[in-house]
Amino acid sequence: MPQSSQPTTGRQWMLLILVVLVAVNLRPFLTAPGPVLSEIVADTGMGYGSLALLTLLPMMLMGVGAFVSPSLQALIGTRRGILIALLVLTTGSLLRLVAPGGIALVMTAALCGAGVAFIQAAFPGIIKAEFPRSIPVVTGLYSAVLMGGGALGARLTPFLVSAGYGWRPALAWLAAPALVALSAAWLILSDARSDRPDKALTGRLLRRPRTWTLILAFGLVNAGYSSAVAWLASYYQSLGWSSGDSGNLVALMAICQAAAALGLPVLARRSIDRRAFLRLTLAMQAIGFAGLAFLPQAAPAIWVGLCGAGLGSSFSLAIVTALDHLPRPHEAGVLVALMQGGGFLIASLGPFATAFLHDISGSFAPGWTLHLACVVGVFFLYMRFNPSRYAQAMQSPI
Repeated sequence: MPQSSQPTTGRQWMLLILVVLVAVNLRPFLTAPGPVLSEIVADTGMGYGSLALLTLLPMMLMGVGAFVSPSLQALIGTRRGILIALLVLTTGSLLRLVAPGGIALVMTAALCGAGVAFIQAAFPGIIKAEFPRSIPVVTGLYSAVLMGGGALGARLTPFLVSAGYGWRPALAWLAAPALVALSAAWLILSDARSDRPDKALTGRLLRRPRTWTLILAFGLVNAGYSSAVAWLASYYQSLGWSSGDSGNLVALMAICQAAAALGLPVLARRSIDRRAFLRLTLAMQAIGFAGLAFLPQAAPAIWVGLCGAGLGSSFSLAIVTALDHLPRPHEAGVLVALMQGGGFLIASLGPFATAFLHDISGSFAPGWTLHLACVVGVFFLYMRFNPSRYAQAMQSPI
């Protein structure tokens, strides 16, 4: 991808449209089942452990897939890989229409996660290459739309179910925006040159301690996101809320994620030292998770909104911070892919850990306390991201 410093061109505007169309599809398959879990349980008999797999398994595949993605890009090219990934995502959503039971439903989630894995690994490198002077803003846009897609999934399924659709058709409708993104990618990326990253680059980066610091911080934060997506609606339903009202909370979280994912990178764009803003994202998460754990009924919209804002802005700033570490777009893209790969493997354990604590205690509150502790741990990891030491950090093998 060319590193142009010229004003935004027609091709770049088309790529921005594609960023929006693709990003909006990367979270609905995770957030959509949450508000209708009671209907899914009544129809399939799935328990909390099985329901956790709807988030855990795709998150694990998103992690493994992100590790594999750079090699796949080297083998088949970025454009072809994105087209295949969007086709897999569309197919996974469509198959939910005919999923006969819990195992089949989990497999559709796995398909969606596999498709999303490649896309999430490839897009940050494309953004750094095509928009070298606007990386925080475009990354913020990408992250905001990604989180906004989560709100779409959280609201669409309960709306369709209340309109008389079953939960299967309600989930399958998410194939429609994925098909639109696939069509747009076919047209917009048709003449794009596919970058083929160095196959040995992954190994070199994995020998850097900084890569593992990025992975751990990203994973611990996104474990909170995956648990919130999986269990927030069920948590408030256990407190007497309806599926529609609890779905509204999930949508509110996603809306706050989207707004903060765009807003904080824009505010942080003037300085390459992002640590003050990263601390702010953690403070919002800490207050939100504490509220959910100890005072859930006092101000649920505030707790959920703060969690969403903290999680969304941390996601986008983590990508920007990882991209800052290396000057070459394809190398920085692989670093982000590795960060997401290992990070999502860690994050996939969040819903399972929360379900385990629920089984022991009978409440989701200990799970939110666990994620509050994770936020405290990430604070010390974020303090290491001094931009004046990035070059040294990326040159020091284990």
